[in-house]
Amino acid sequence: MKNITVIGAGTMGNGIAHTFAQFGYKVNLVDLSKEVLEKGITTITKNLDRMVTKGSISEDDKNNTLNNITSLTDLKEGVSNSDLVVEAATENKELKLKIFKDLNNLCRPDTILATNTSSISITQIAAVVDTPENVIGMHFMNPVPIMKLVEVIKGYNTSDKVLNTIMEISKNLNKVPVEVNDYPGFVANRILMPMINEAVETLYNGVAGVKEIDTVMKLGMAHPMGPLQLADFIGLDVCLSILNVMYDGFKNPKYAPCPLLVNMVTARKLGVKSGEGFYDYSESRKAENISKMFL
Repeated sequence: MKNITVIGAGTMGNGIAHTFAQFGYKVNLVDLSKEVLEKGITTITKNLDRMVTKGSISEDDKNNTLNNITSLTDLKEGVSNSDLVVEAATENKELKLKIFKDLNNLCRPDTILATNTSSISITQIAAVVDTPENVIGMHFMNPVPIMKLVEVIKGYNTSDKVLNTIMEISKNLNKVPVEVNDYPGFVANRILMPMINEAVETLYNGVAGVKEIDTVMKLGMAHPMGPLQLADFIGLDVCLSILNVMYDGFKNPKYAPCPLLVNMVTARKLGVKSGEGFYDYSESRKAENISKMFL
């Protein structure tokens, strides 16, 4: 299995493409937008440059990685010969279902179809294809080239063969795959998002300020990043989407998003990617500093 397609060249997609390419896989990076593709390749190049500077890879490694990536806007061309497709589009259920319906018509019957969803049911996504046994969750953590964990989510119909294949591929990427069951939020976000939401509630209720809340969690709980800063880094819209999926899935009020989070997303204060969230990222170097914390 050497031919990989990654759908979506945004933050997660370009990170996933970077990682597969760095470990010798041939990667088609597909996005409808040429601009997003160009930005994605630029991000990959900058991240590789940082790795070269730090001595973790060589200049030849960087060039080989970039040569392993082909950017495409045509989905049919991008997936026609793929052994594995990893969908990394926006965390939107309807969009993902549409993509998988298209993949059902364009891919070989034996192609493994993975989704990088952080909360949406794998079983529900698999229901729109003819080979649900080939559909699996492959939830990478951000930033993908650095973070070790991959949540591997087996849907109701996912075959053991596909599960074992994805576990081995994840290990080939120098990741640590962890098998989890198909419930809203899986493990990572089922635990993380209520914590972030509670931090927002703490701010909303006037218990403490943004920096104070984050400082307590960093110094008192040994978190590398406070929950509000982490929410900015993830994207407040993504946090809201995941909380809504869990609230709809469990019907438990503990997953109901804080009104402050809802208002901030409505006002397009989304964190690093919009230039403002709980912190101010209006200067480009501030957003750059967030990336440098990891790379």
